[in-house]
Amino acid sequence: MVDTTHHAFDPLATGSSARQARAKTIVYGLLGFFALLYLSPLVIILMNAYRPLEDIVREGFISLPEVMSWQYWGEAWSTFCIGGSCEGVSRYFSNTLMMTIPATILSTAFGVVNGYALSKWRIKYDTWVFGLITLGVFLPAQMTLLPWAFVLGKIGLSNTIAGLVLVHTVQGASFTTLFCRNYFLAVPDDLIKAARIDGAGFWRIFRRIMLPLSPPILIVCVIWQFTGIWNEFLFGTVFTSGANQPITSAIVAFSGSGTGERHYNVEAASVIFAALPPLLVYVFGGKYFVRGLTSGAVK
Repeated sequence: MVDTTHHAFDPLATGSSARQARAKTIVYGLLGFFALLYLSPLVIILMNAYRPLEDIVREGFISLPEVMSWQYWGEAWSTFCIGGSCEGVSRYFSNTLMMTIPATILSTAFGVVNGYALSKWRIKYDTWVFGLITLGVFLPAQMTLLPWAFVLGKIGLSNTIAGLVLVHTVQGASFTTLFCRNYFLAVPDDLIKAARIDGAGFWRIFRRIMLPLSPPILIVCVIWQFTGIWNEFLFGTVFTSGANQPITSAIVAFSGSGTGERHYNVEAASVIFAALPPLLVYVFGGKYFVRGLTSGAVK
């Protein structure tokens, strides 16, 4: 049999689909515009890192490179003079790595243990302890400069990478404790009670139960701490100087090889070197960061 049924044309459905398509086009257009606007400084810096200095001076910063060269990247990394030392940014890049990696690991470790203890082991005045630890989240960093300068001077860690590691570990523990405690609150208390009945103690429960459940929040803490410590400027500028500075503090002290001339192309390459590690961490770990937040880190 031949189906002779005719489907009626629905103008309302067609009009609704057209409106949805227009709305989607507008939304994506606006998102694309703001993305380009947000990325434009990075694109401009990246282009200037390949341009000769004469081209930048003649045409200005916002211009496509006529001639592209990797020479300025090599100068920025190993030979350009910064703060009286002509070693490029390589030394300061290493300083930042030696500061960021230990501080990230230590602050995350302290945060996981603190969060576990404050969420699953009730102690006297635990809410006060939690409040005092997380006070660092809301305390302006400028208020801690004088106390930290006194402490670092007393223990002999002034103008050292180890001193910056200590500062960032203590400061970062406030954030990681907050994240981890809120995450561990979602773990059923009956699970901990059953383990305690079976004879498991504080550390055994931590190793066998809490750590296997912790990868989402560990990823959040590591990404948060790594990017925050790497990009930090205030502590590095105040507590270190010269060859002990992190890269964020060093790149503002370009000496222009003692001539007073600004080498914008080399400076642009140095800025890219400074921004690359946290950018890569975000690109490759961003989805895990969001996933960890939505699984309990901001509850």
